[in-house]
Amino acid sequence: MVFRSQGGLLSLAILLLALCTPYSYAIRTYENEIKSAVFLSPKFVLGPGSVLDKHFYNVDFRIGHVALKSFTAEVIDEAGNLVPLHETYIHHWTIARYHQSKSVTHTETVTHIPDPYGIEIGNSAEIPAGYEEKWWNNVHAIDNRGVEDKLGCTECRCKCNLYNVTKDEYGQPLKPEYIGDFHCCHDGTQCRIREGFEGPRRSLYLRYTVKWVDRDRIVVPLKIYILDVTDNMKKSSGSSGKNPEHDCQIEYQVKPCSAAGRNDSGYTHVKRTSISIPYGGYVIYGVGHQHAGGIGTALYGEDGRVICSSVPIYGEGEEAGNEASYIVGMSTCYPQPGSVKINDGEVLTLESNCSSTKRNTGVMGVMYLYIAEQLPQSNRLSHSSFLW
Repeated sequence: MVFRSQGGLLSLAILLLALCTPYSYAIRTYENEIKSAVFLSPKFVLGPGSVLDKHFYNVDFRIGHVALKSFTAEVIDEAGNLVPLHETYIHHWTIARYHQSKSVTHTETVTHIPDPYGIEIGNSAEIPAGYEEKWWNNVHAIDNRGVEDKLGCTECRCKCNLYNVTKDEYGQPLKPEYIGDFHCCHDGTQCRIREGFEGPRRSLYLRYTVKWVDRDRIVVPLKIYILDVTDNMKKSSGSSGKNPEHDCQIEYQVKPCSAAGRNDSGYTHVKRTSISIPYGGYVIYGVGHQHAGGIGTALYGEDGRVICSSVPIYGEGEEAGNEASYIVGMSTCYPQPGSVKINDGEVLTLESNCSSTKRNTGVMGVMYLYIAEQLPQSNRLSHSSFLW
């Protein structure tokens, strides 16, 4: 899957960047001009073992024509307390903009975009006549309190009667050999609870913090690409390659590897796919997205060069943001601006590595890229760089 946007999808526990200057550039920073706001999603209610996958439309996210610099999100209870992943597991969250007719009513990942770049939103020139810009929020959460198998619940395993689901979210029967992924843990499903466990239903919110600078500042806009290792990309018939057809499965399964079947990578399952980006540019930021069992993702250029390598950060405690056995963040890529360029139509190789010591379902291998079509105009100096 390739998603391209000038300001659209801000996703999944992931948005971005820190400053690194090449060539001794003189770059203005906006540290004293950054504004911020905190928003709450609509309330959602979960009981032990229950699953929510809701789409909220027209959510509160109106900050005008600006350039986003940072976007983070976390789950809180009604008292404003952070909720750890071992209690409420966020499978994913997404926020995106959409245009509606006026007549119709991971927490440790670095998320700062370096100056002078930003993600432009709220540009009235991009909104079709008769429409207005609104925001949509999707939250997919699994309540892990009291469940028999926390990993099995978060990996959405249909088998072993954890979910006992036989149909997907559209009412279509699942294949007999289907073991599990997000089709097993759709909205309203229930993961099996330990016998005798009782726990209250509770109200939760997704709290997201946004930072931005006003768009009248000189900001270089970024494009967003989301690459999926399950994408079986095909060139459209008669296509020049600018509009290929994508077939993303989103998640995949990893079978356990026996000692006899151990490969050169040890007990590691390696999945690769080739994807072309129609319109390239300079990579400003990159980060992977994986679930438990993930070992890392990497993106390679057509000539084999490493564009970005991102490895998971696993928690070691009980507190929110450091939950043991859960991926609480991913390492990020901040190449010197101008040092990593993807050419128009270049065929890239995305690689996802996952442990195969045991079966894993609901495995993901995604890479997010923020790309600038051109570098900021600046004066090249003969010695050290400076900021003002």
